[in-house]
Amino acid sequence: MNHPEPVRAASPAAGTFSRRRLLGAVGALGAVGLAAALAGCAADDPLAKQARAGDNKNYVAGDGSVTEYAKDTRKPPVQFSGTLYDGTAVSSKDFAGHVTVLNFWFAACAPCRVEAPELESLHSEFKPQGVAFYGVNLRDEKGTAEAFEQSFNLTYPSFNDKDGQVLLAMSGMVPPGAVPTTLVLDKQGRVASRVLGQLERGTLRALITSAAAE
Repeated sequence: MNHPEPVRAASPAAGTFSRRRLLGAVGALGAVGLAAALAGCAADDPLAKQARAGDNKNYVAGDGSVTEYAKDTRKPPVQFSGTLYDGTAVSSKDFAGHVTVLNFWFAACAPCRVEAPELESLHSEFKPQGVAFYGVNLRDEKGTAEAFEQSFNLTYPSFNDKDGQVLLAMSGMVPPGAVPTTLVLDKQGRVASRVLGQLERGTLRALITSAAAE
């Protein structure tokens, strides 16, 4: 599949918008280990500490690259429908006229746990401006996903995407297994930028602000 030509893909040498991060590349943790992890508070989360340590335990290293796409090179608006964990049906058509952030995650992904508070902070900041945030959970049952959301006080909803329909709609933008990945959609529903790996709050904030100003 042909991809749009990026206008910027930062590199570690640039000093901004990119550095090596851990990408989740494993299945869910065992029930006992996962329950124990979710029970702990975010500050003492051993998986989060693992991601910060950068020791690559059960994860492969990712480059943490951030790419922005010029308006005239973006793909057509994304098209999909899915169901949130609360049973609400949502279509990409609902995104029209709003900047939308899609964060692909699952509970046993250590970098996902590190960035969760940053996503919630940005959601609270941009909600008054009409920016919508959605998680896209690729692996977890409802109880596991809800435990994660409660642990990190997440107030934005997530798609239950175990059937991979949302992921399939993002083919070419979200590599299989590259979790976390965060997409910023412009007001037409086109992918305006992508964070491949654990995000930085300031970086995502700038990407959202840029898309909202268009």
